[in-house]
Amino acid sequence: MDTQRNKEFFYEIKKHLTPSRFYHSLNVAYEAYRLAGIYKADREKAFTAGLLHDIMKDTPKQEQLKIITDDGIILTPTEKSSTKTWHQLSGAVYIKKYLGVKDEDIISAVRYHTTGRENMTLLEKVVYIAADRRYPGVERMREKAYRSLDEAMLEGLQFTVIENVKKGFPIHEDSVKAYNFIAISYERKKL
Repeated sequence: MDTQRNKEFFYEIKKHLTPSRFYHSLNVAYEAYRLAGIYKADREKAFTAGLLHDIMKDTPKQEQLKIITDDGIILTPTEKSSTKTWHQLSGAVYIKKYLGVKDEDIISAVRYHTTGRENMTLLEKVVYIAADRRYPGVERMREKAYRSLDEAMLEGLQFTVIENVKKGFPIHEDSVKAYNFIAISYERKKL
C-alpha cells in the first residue's frame, strides 16, 4: 500500500467512525507501525491494517450482518451470539469489496484483530496487539509486546477468555485455538 492510499483510507475511516474511534484507529496504526519495526514485519502493511481495523466498528449491527451474509459468510453459533466480533468480519469484507484492498495480509490482519486465530502470521499478531485493548493490567501486556509478541498474545488472550467466562459469554473458537497454539509453541521454546 502506498502513502496516497493511506491518505484515502484516512478520510474513509473518518466518515465511518466516531471521533474517539477515529483517534483510536490512528493510534493503532502508529503502534502497529512501531511493533512491525521491532519484529521485522512490513511496516506499511501494519500501518494500513491498523488504520482500517475498526472501519465497521460504529456501523449498526444489522448493516454489519448484511455485509457478512451478502459475502457468503456463514456465522457459527458462537459468532452469531458474539456481535462484538462482527466488525472484524464485516471490516475485512468491506475493505476488500468497497475499498479495493487486494493485499490478503492486510485483509487477514483486519479479519482476526479481535479474536486471533490458530497459527497467526506476524502481521496478524502485530495488529492484534496494537489494537489497544482497555482492561485492568493491559499495561503488562503492552510491556510484554516490546519483549515478545507471543507473551503479549498469551496475556491478551488469557484476559479475553477469563472475562468471557466470568460474564457467561461464549468464547470464540478462533480465540481458543489462538491461545492453545501460542501456549503450546511458547512452552516448546522453553524446553
